[in-house]
Amino acid sequence: MSENKKYEIDVSIRTAYLPDQSSEEEDRHVFAYTITIENSGTVASQLISRHWVINNGDGSIQEVRGLGVVGEQPLLQPGDSFEYTSGTVISSAVGSMKGCYQMAAEDGIHFDVPIPEFVLSVPRIVH
Repeated sequence: MSENKKYEIDVSIRTAYLPDQSSEEEDRHVFAYTITIENSGTVASQLISRHWVINNGDGSIQEVRGLGVVGEQPLLQPGDSFEYTSGTVISSAVGSMKGCYQMAAEDGIHFDVPIPEFVLSVPRIVH
């Protein structure tokens, strides 16, 4: 088995626009995102920290770094998954997020898991 298959983490994302918390007039667009992190490798690994790059549609970028996710640093055994929901606020109707998780495997290896870029977009009502 190749080394990188030992440390394989899959990331999937679902997003939702939250109109009740948003305000078009105030350029406040609130989104929830639900992320599932699955250890498809062969070594137990713990999510230590995260790094997000949030791109507003106006070209401004915000970076967020922190320990764990939603106050947790889950340890994922091979085959385990962890799902959490968080949110972000952007000033434009369309933006995107991407980033990476920093992981520590139980054998002492540290590695990064890319979070694929995903779009945050206000749904438009068709009349």
